Amino acid sequence: MLCIGTIELDLPVVQAAMSGYSDWPMRAIARQLGAPYSICEVMIDSFVSSLKDRAKTRHHLLVTDNDHPVGAQLMGAEPSEFPPAAKKLVEAGFDVIDINFGCPAKKASGRCRGGFHLGQPSVAIEILQRVRDAVPSATPVTVKMRRGLDDTPQSRDNFFRIIESAFELGIAAVTVHGRTVEQKYVGPSRWDFLKEVRQLFPQRTLLGSGDLFTAADCVRMLRETGVDGVTAARGSIGNPWIFAQAAALLRGEPLPQPPRVYAQRDVICEHFRLAEQILPSDQVSKQLRKFCIHYSAWHPAAEAVRAAFIAVKNAADWHEVIACHYAIDQPGQFPADPGNSGQPLAVSCAEPVS
Repeated sequence: MLCIGTIELDLPVVQAAMSGYSDWPMRAIARQLGAPYSICEVMIDSFVSSLKDRAKTRHHLLVTDNDHPVGAQLMGAEPSEFPPAAKKLVEAGFDVIDINFGCPAKKASGRCRGGFHLGQPSVAIEILQRVRDAVPSATPVTVKMRRGLDDTPQSRDNFFRIIESAFELGIAAVTVHGRTVEQKYVGPSRWDFLKEVRQLFPQRTLLGSGDLFTAADCVRMLRETGVDGVTAARGSIGNPWIFAQAAALLRGEPLPQPPRVYAQRDVICEHFRLAEQILPSDQVSKQLRKFCIHYSAWHPAAEAVRAAFIAVKNAADWHEVIACHYAIDQPGQFPADPGNSGQPLAVSCAEPVS
């Protein structure tokens, strides 16, 4: 059991926030296939505050009955801009407000935001305080952090000052990514750091992040570090089966067989259908294309299917790929290269919704 404030989750593997990916269709698919909780793609605080009820942007605040519990992730530079955005997200129906202190992308203006707040702990703590004070006491506030700006002693001190203050302020849970901001997405995530944080805060709710590409990775992080839960990010793109697979492994059962081609087709088509509900028609195939490149890794003819999805330029092309490659049911396969399907991928908040 994983608890985030008063929210109880029956699986300690949840859907992470990923800019450009964890929109409502992705979250809906993940929930249908076993994710107990999901977080929407990171949004800039000022963008949220300025949102109007318009058809073009309404989907950013979309929360459906089947979405709960669902979190909204905020990122920004100025502490004063966080509270109104957090209030608006709660009013929209989000159950948890998650603050992003993990993004390694610099803002063009040079102002600190995301992971760069780890270098100014007083500001980071003020943001946490303001958001906690702004939303109802029953609404959990959480924070995503990297282990520091870099590996200097000062960065380490800043990390522990912020996380200790977060728990003192009533932050319900902290997700720790085992890389530094300086690393971005290069090099291994230090799971030993997660274990250290767990040992220092044994009674607090901690989630781990970093290098979770398979269900086995998720289970291994839980067991090796002692964290309460893990957040599946890149490993869940085109792989909504990761949650049910992790649940089976945690029950002591064998890893389920990969989904058959028809099962893959059904999920992909449902993903497309959901995207049609919120996106302009000319954007649906573009959005699904990046997901399908990863879905294709499960197909027995993965390389050919991946190439076909890469060539998709419109909805007609997309439907042709489905008709051509998913017409015969066959056993699926586990991706040969978990996490990137043969192509480097740096899913981050490099392009947050703003």
